[in-house]
Order: sequence, then structure tokens, then C-alpha cells
Amino acid sequence: MTDQKQSTTVDKENENKQELKTVIRKKFNGVVVGDKMDKTIVVRIDRVKKDPKYGKRYAVSRKYKVHDSKNKFKIDDKVNFIECRPISKNKRWRVVYN
Repeated sequence: MTDQKQSTTVDKENENKQELKTVIRKKFNGVVVGDKMDKTIVVRIDRVKKDPKYGKRYAVSRKYKVHDSKNKFKIDDKVNFIECRPISKNKRWRVVYN
């Protein structure tokens, strides 16, 4: 009887976990630096880091290829984008249209 009780509690716990499952996606803001590709833009994100030893601050940038299905954004536009499933070899981000 105890085995049956344990299995039912485990089943209930699994059901609760499936109901509470939410997807957490990374969100970024950046500036478009390239729009030559079809339905793809290149977005640069600048951030400031601090040297651990000396405390000096310095700028670091990184570029992301972002899916722009409407071909709406051009160079120097500010853009919001989020993480998504892989769309191509390097594209794992998509634009959030407001």
C-alpha cells in the first residue's frame, strides 16, 4: 500500500511541475549595425566592464544576428530582441516589434 501512495504523490508532483513550467528568455537592447541580409540584421550591444584588479572601466561590445521577418529596421535604429529557437547556423534571436 505504501508503494501505491508514493507513486500517486510522485505523479501529482510531476503534473504540478508541468503546469508551472515557464520559459525564461534573455532580452537585450542594441543598435543595428548591418542590414544587408534578407530578414536578418546585425545588432551591436555595448556594455561597460570593470577590471577586477585595477577597477578601471572599459567598453565591451558584441554583435548578434537577429531575425527581422518584416525587414523593418535599418542601420542606426534601436532594437529590442529576445532569445528563440535556432533559426539558422548563427541566428538564435528575434526582434520584438512594438
